[in-house]
Amino acid sequence: MRYVSTRGGTEAVGFAETLLAGLAPDGGLYIPQSWPAFTRDEIAGFAGRPYAEVAAEVLARFVGDDIPRAVIDRLTAEAYATFAHPAVTPLKQLDSGLWLLELFHGPTLAFKDVAMQLLARLYDHVLATRGRTLTIVCATSGDTGGAAVEAFRGAAHARIVVLFPEGRISEVQRRFMTTTADANVACASVKGTFDDCQTIVKALFADEDFRSDVDLSGVNSINWARVVAQAVYYFTAAVALGAPDRRIGFAVPTGNFGDAFAGFVAMKLGLPIDRMVIATNSNDIVARAFETGRYAKGQVVATQSPAMDIQIASNFERLYYEAVGRDAAETRRAFESFNSAGAIDLPTQGFGQLAELFTGVAVSEAETAASIAAAYEATGEIIDPHTAVAVAAAKRVAASDAPLVVLATAHPAKFPEAVEAAIGRQPGLHPRADGLFERDERIDHLPANAGAVKAYVRAFVKA
Repeated sequence: MRYVSTRGGTEAVGFAETLLAGLAPDGGLYIPQSWPAFTRDEIAGFAGRPYAEVAAEVLARFVGDDIPRAVIDRLTAEAYATFAHPAVTPLKQLDSGLWLLELFHGPTLAFKDVAMQLLARLYDHVLATRGRTLTIVCATSGDTGGAAVEAFRGAAHARIVVLFPEGRISEVQRRFMTTTADANVACASVKGTFDDCQTIVKALFADEDFRSDVDLSGVNSINWARVVAQAVYYFTAAVALGAPDRRIGFAVPTGNFGDAFAGFVAMKLGLPIDRMVIATNSNDIVARAFETGRYAKGQVVATQSPAMDIQIASNFERLYYEAVGRDAAETRRAFESFNSAGAIDLPTQGFGQLAELFTGVAVSEAETAASIAAAYEATGEIIDPHTAVAVAAAKRVAASDAPLVVLATAHPAKFPEAVEAAIGRQPGLHPRADGLFERDERIDHLPANAGAVKAYVRAFVKA
């Protein structure tokens, strides 16, 4: 199994190289040179199997010969043993034809755990075989950082630096990162937005000397292994509701487009998906792209769903690459133009075809709060504001005979203020957050400047 960059400037590499590199050296994102696929019978055979076994089957299609199958089976079993629910990502019916896929039963109560618990184990195995220690730099809009810290803390072959936008994440999200005492973890708040943090991380990867000096890697959703891990729950949810004999739709709350692109990956592997509702908050760059054909960043607005407060959706480049017939030169031209001008027009032919699959819906702050309140009043179910964005979007699209599955991406306990404002009561602290508010925090403060972050990372590595 080989991987190429969306910008075409690097030679094809194996799975282990994509895992450790994160971003391709030419600034592009790794993607399979050709897509593997499951037969209908193989997909039907996922029904009733443990989540870890399905994850091993999906991962094995992308790993090739880089990791023995027995090791894959062990790593997936270990990763998903950390989840509090035996189904790992259980389904719950919210309304007629509308389901919640609960992705928040991991250690930090967010969907990022589903990928990160596996990713850390993949890193540890590959690095141990190579005798290397990597420096992971991670930008987070809230949940990725906590999941990454929990997964990598105490790791023998990795040290991790997390950057998050100061004052733009919830206190619970922040404390899942900053209360970890392990010496291989550093957390820094950046005086800026998540997009500033993400731009800094990309600048670090673009500096070849720095990248080599600290042996840099990344675990944001630019990392291909994370996308693969997230594709698994599309299969388990769809099969539980009748796939492949029945088409299933999904509504995905999205910021960086990684979770949504994972659904596209599942479709490329053979899963019959009816449609993908791409739900955004007021930071609606992706929703606007599908509605207007123009991918144009705007000003980042702080909302009650902060993990989606993003105006540069990195994984959109992978979808663009597929939409233009895997034309790397065109993808490079488009995203170099986007980086300089902040906007590109989507090619009509390629995205016209994708419009049959993707529907973009932007949801306001008032709609988000109303969605939390309506779900609670109708069912007693308390949903977090990110999930509420997707529920609101799902109810705005035209009805279909296919079941529609909303990705419930975080436990409401991570956003008590937003929940209380909507329903008049807090969701209560989750047992997995016991002691979170009693532990000391370790936070460094940095300007939104790549040079300052490089100096900070170098000092951490040296220490």
